[in-house]
Amino acid sequence: MRSPISIRLLLFNVLLVFLPAAGFFYLDIYEKELLEAQERAMVQQGRLAAAVLSGPGAVDPAAAVRILARLQGRTEMRLRVVDRAGKLLADSARLVPPRPPQTTPPGRGGRSYLERALPPAARDSRLYRFGAWIYRLPYRLAAAFGPPEPPSGTEIYDSAAGPLLGSEVRAALDGRYGATIRPTRGGPRSLTLYSALPVHDGDRVVGAVLVSQSTYRILRALYDVRLDIFKVVLMAVVVAAVLSLLVSTTIARPLKALRDEANDLVDRRGRLKGRFRGSRQHDEIGDLARALEQLTARLEEHLRFTESFASDVSHELKNPLASIRTATEMLAEVEDPGDRERFLGVANREVARMERLLSAMREITTIDARLDGETTTEVDLGALLARIVEGFRLRAPGAAAIELRGAPFPLHVAASPERLTQVFTNLLDNALGFSPPGNAVRVDVDEILPFAATVTVADRGPGIPEEHLHRIFDRFFTWRPGEPSSNGHTGLGLAIVKAIVEGYGGSVTALNRPDGGAAFEVRLPVVAA
Repeated sequence: MRSPISIRLLLFNVLLVFLPAAGFFYLDIYEKELLEAQERAMVQQGRLAAAVLSGPGAVDPAAAVRILARLQGRTEMRLRVVDRAGKLLADSARLVPPRPPQTTPPGRGGRSYLERALPPAARDSRLYRFGAWIYRLPYRLAAAFGPPEPPSGTEIYDSAAGPLLGSEVRAALDGRYGATIRPTRGGPRSLTLYSALPVHDGDRVVGAVLVSQSTYRILRALYDVRLDIFKVVLMAVVVAAVLSLLVSTTIARPLKALRDEANDLVDRRGRLKGRFRGSRQHDEIGDLARALEQLTARLEEHLRFTESFASDVSHELKNPLASIRTATEMLAEVEDPGDRERFLGVANREVARMERLLSAMREITTIDARLDGETTTEVDLGALLARIVEGFRLRAPGAAAIELRGAPFPLHVAASPERLTQVFTNLLDNALGFSPPGNAVRVDVDEILPFAATVTVADRGPGIPEEHLHRIFDRFFTWRPGEPSSNGHTGLGLAIVKAIVEGYGGSVTALNRPDGGAAFEVRLPVVAA
């Protein structure tokens, strides 16, 4: 499932890191491709010139000049022809009119008219140098990030120094292809590529064609690409800023609101003062807020239950304690053996009742606290109910009959066999206690969709009064008309049933049958086959 927060963070990281890095990595590849393309073009040009000049005898200077003159204005490369000794015979640069001198604007290495007019003492002062440095700073930045300028001077490798016998020319005069790179004079951050190819007279090398070209065009192309990358980076920064604001709005603020709610949720004594309000956001923070809302609601419900349980326990123990106190006080006052035996019996019965209450309370608190940690197995409901019904028939042969109708196929649930035995034993005890003589208790096992098993325990008793239906599973609640309240019933049997069934992810409901009697329906999730 896609996560909205993960998508936002992914976009944020990609825009900030991936795009600029990919662009700068691409610059190196692009520059290498441009250099290779320029070298291939120079080699092709040199081969054509060498092929035309090749022939019997030495290279004819006049023919070389004529060939280079024909190329005048058709190529940006500089072609030179040298003889076997490296002497320059023809130069395409000398056939082109010289370029007008390029003036240097103020702030780019030259001085303005005002600077030249100032006396040397004023120009050397610290204050003036500081002001001039600030004045030239924009021009320095423009020179560093601006487009490259075309070379304004000649190449460092020139004929004025003597024969052209560089490494590439010597390689060509030896019959091989020669190439090298040298700095360009006057061109900022510019280099000149040199390629030399031999001119043959049969198998003999009689000269060489030297092709050179500045990398100005490559620098210009790289500048355009760098400018485009900078635009992308700038756009990515803008988008990242917008995404940052969006993240701040959709993540930071809701988390801060949750923190503030958490700080205000509990008082100094650790009691809940309210609950989380939830959220309408459709992302993880919204899910977290709604989960916290449900958590605090369940915690609040559990605290109310704990308080009511303590109150109910106190109330249930108060009556037997009062009876025991009365019986013991009367024992101290009466002398008749019959009365003393009667009061002693009352005290013993109330003590036994308290023991049953405490045992049941211990059982139900154990279920609440440890049911999730108990070991579960796959239990066949039909086989388990058959064993329980058979046990009831063996223990009380004269009691009401129990009719068991199983499912047409096995139904397995994940639970503890002992706990499920406790559930259905309590339900059967309850149903048999209300069934009139001669009427059977019916147990039906069936499957309902989706993937749940249902067990219905129905009797033919008086049913459950409508005003008690919503209380039938409350702890310590018991309703048995015609029986004294101390007749061994604690009112916790059905509460234990509900706690176990709901602990296994099921449900239990009570209803009155249309033809008379009560029915308890237990639903449990079925283990997939």
